Amino acid sequence: MRALILSGGAGTRLRPFTYTGAKQLVPVANKPILFYVIENIVAAGISEIGIVIAPETGDEVKSRVGDGSRWNVNIEYFLQEKPLGLAHAVMVARDYLIDGPFLMYLGDNLIGSRITKEVEDFKDNQELSASIFLKPVSNPRAFGVAVTDESGRVIDLIEKPEKPPSNLALVGIYLFRPMIFEAISNIKPSRRGELEITDAISWLIKNGYKVQSHVVESWWLDTGKKDDLLLANDIVMDEWLQTDIRGSVDSGSRITGRVVVGENAKIEESIVRGPAVIGEGAHLFKAIIGPFTAIGAGVRIERSTVEHCVIMEDCVIQDVPRLEHSVLGRRVYVRPAPRNQESLCLMVGDDCVVEIGRK
Repeated sequence: MRALILSGGAGTRLRPFTYTGAKQLVPVANKPILFYVIENIVAAGISEIGIVIAPETGDEVKSRVGDGSRWNVNIEYFLQEKPLGLAHAVMVARDYLIDGPFLMYLGDNLIGSRITKEVEDFKDNQELSASIFLKPVSNPRAFGVAVTDESGRVIDLIEKPEKPPSNLALVGIYLFRPMIFEAISNIKPSRRGELEITDAISWLIKNGYKVQSHVVESWWLDTGKKDDLLLANDIVMDEWLQTDIRGSVDSGSRITGRVVVGENAKIEESIVRGPAVIGEGAHLFKAIIGPFTAIGAGVRIERSTVEHCVIMEDCVIQDVPRLEHSVLGRRVYVRPAPRNQESLCLMVGDDCVVEIGRK
């Protein structure tokens, strides 16, 4: 079995970060979201992986991910020239996938469980043409929604329904056999001009093919917006983080809870309360880092308090009384300005300077 990761798309909901980078490479607990996806696929025993990329961000994805050797797998890339839908992305990689069953995984989705059993069950059950992962949600109108029978067989799919027939949303993980290509060839673009994978699966159902579902029991996070990203950061650090101190921590500093400190990082006269991640080469001086904060590589924080934040690479934060619930892109500089504001909540893109009031 092979896998296909979809890593294209414009990432409009995560702008301004995605003006300059792929949304799948935005970090959660200092690791790109896409890496978690690859790790889950590898854990399922799949070693041949294709990644669909976009012209705008494809080079960055290829540079960060490479040929797969870091995971002991083989990775190939397929360029989707225009964002013409998930089903179109599958067709881009048709020759790579046509010979057998395959797993399709959206590259900006995180789930809190492995998919090994579902992959093995699909390989063993030749009666299944497709299998989809579902999760109960409180706002089903925002998602593709499935209707299933008592056995979990899918009997209908509706994309973002006004009156949802169920609360079971499509998670963004699918298992297919090659008849999906016949289905895609028989559908037409939707109102937004895209070939929808939900339409292709619906074609399978209407033509008598069996489509099964699996309900995800663990958490599922679509990391498409700032608050989603912070929530993903919280959950991943809370459930998966293990203490690992590799940088230097002086005697004037105090670390409590589960904290990761990367190589060549330096912590001086500072307090770090876990769960927290301090990236390689970061420097904390007279700083207070609160729980659920991820500090990227090369970040410098001086005389500041930072809590519940994602701070990406090479940022500088100086003399800020309190920064919280914020996401900073790469190379952001945050410093005092003449006017005062006690608490901050920022969503800042790359290469920005933010001046903050003070007394």
